[in-house]
Amino acid sequence: MRIETYLEDSARRLPDKVALVEGERRVTYRQLDELSNRLANALQARGVGRGDRIAVFLDNGLECVASVFAALKAGAAFSVVNPTTKAEKLAFILNNARAKAVVTSARLVQTTAAEAVSHAPSVGAVLVAGPAGDASIRGGEGLDGALAAASPDAPARRERGIDLDPAMILYTSGSTGHPKGVVMTHQNMRTAVESVVDYLGNAESDVVLNVLPLSFGYGLNQVLTMCRVGGTLILEKSFAFPQVVLQKLQRERVTGFALVPTIAAMLVQMKNLTPDTLPDLRYITNAAAALPVPHIQRLMELMPRTKLYSMYGQTECTRALYLDPSQLTVRPDSVGRAIPNTEVWVVNELGERAAPGEVGELVVRGGHVMSGYWENPQETAKALRPGPLPGERVLYTGDLFRTDAEGYFYFVARKDDIIKTRGEKVSPKDVENVLYQLTGVAEACVVGVPDPILGQAIKAVIVPAEGQAVALTETDVRRHCAARLEDFMVPKVVEFRQELPKTMSGKIRRKDVEPVPAIA
Repeated sequence: MRIETYLEDSARRLPDKVALVEGERRVTYRQLDELSNRLANALQARGVGRGDRIAVFLDNGLECVASVFAALKAGAAFSVVNPTTKAEKLAFILNNARAKAVVTSARLVQTTAAEAVSHAPSVGAVLVAGPAGDASIRGGEGLDGALAAASPDAPARRERGIDLDPAMILYTSGSTGHPKGVVMTHQNMRTAVESVVDYLGNAESDVVLNVLPLSFGYGLNQVLTMCRVGGTLILEKSFAFPQVVLQKLQRERVTGFALVPTIAAMLVQMKNLTPDTLPDLRYITNAAAALPVPHIQRLMELMPRTKLYSMYGQTECTRALYLDPSQLTVRPDSVGRAIPNTEVWVVNELGERAAPGEVGELVVRGGHVMSGYWENPQETAKALRPGPLPGERVLYTGDLFRTDAEGYFYFVARKDDIIKTRGEKVSPKDVENVLYQLTGVAEACVVGVPDPILGQAIKAVIVPAEGQAVALTETDVRRHCAARLEDFMVPKVVEFRQELPKTMSGKIRRKDVEPVPAIA
């Protein structure tokens, strides 16, 4: 089964049901299916076929969702690129993927796309949504005109291919400075979607609100799961205006909400969020990074009837672990066990399966593990290594975990994030968890900075909560940590900031937290 059949099947079964809400637009499954058919036929008329790559460079919205399914219906693979991406990086992605076509907007043509496409000779067609955008970019033409001239009927199936073909290439940051293209086949994506739908219990009655960029696998998964079950997706561009999103959660009677830790940090500070505010919210999910335990506890207080799923995943496998909500009060700092149809384990430095409590690298085995990095055999070989069965490859995540005696998994750190101080190894997350227990801390990030005596000194960068009557001090932070941590884990440097650097998906960019000079 190919991924575009999710939309086609729901359109046949529930043609008049609202599939997507974006602002004032409410689009049924029939309308979304026909729109994606028109766009697929327009792409095919411009030479796009099986095995080609289509770049989707758009804000969250109807056109972005339709473009994803249109690329698949045309037999191509899609790559959703975050609309804040700069021209140089966009040009690299277009050239690396050898994209044959781009779907973008008039606004993005003026700011970024025109320059990037001018350096990408593989791009033959650019479909531009919005007025006055088609003439200012090589190969450009208006999307509305292209759609009007195309048939709403399903495109020729001879172009489709099979489920082992690439469906998606999502670009993620690379160690060389250039992003790596994570290749997911239809089979990879289907395995992940079916597993998520299974443990979340998704059904056509679900209404899911998504504020995460569709260039982020976690955000895109909200689209795919809702199309799979025939649910309704409320699509927002971001969480920049929390009160507006809260009102929409209430008005649309949302049943599912996907968040990341930075969104949780804002939610727990909202004064008008009470246990009676969101009676219809059946579940919330968290991925990208582990939620601080104090935030978990506060969310449970604010949403006592809502199930909270702590999860772990990577772009390279979509999802790997989830914690059953019934376990939150028992082990709130765990990200659970393997998702359905997946096997995970921890490998120590000797390459052996680690014992409970022993820290090692997480390994993931399942049909949702990527096929590799696009035309990057060196990086692929690092991440995908021989598995238990002859010929198979499993994903070495680069993330350090431990398990408890009952088989639950706990995130420790990225391998590269471990701080070595006084001859000891310190996980930033262990210190951050303690910092979040201090009243007045909204966000925290712990890094190692050069130190001539210690090797690395521990630095805590803190964003204070809004509306604090008394400002936090460096002494407050150190005293709090000293009472709860071993002495070598207590931050030597404390800095307060108004905000922390974040990725496009809202995850704190630890590597971009500026180091202080070496401490004499």
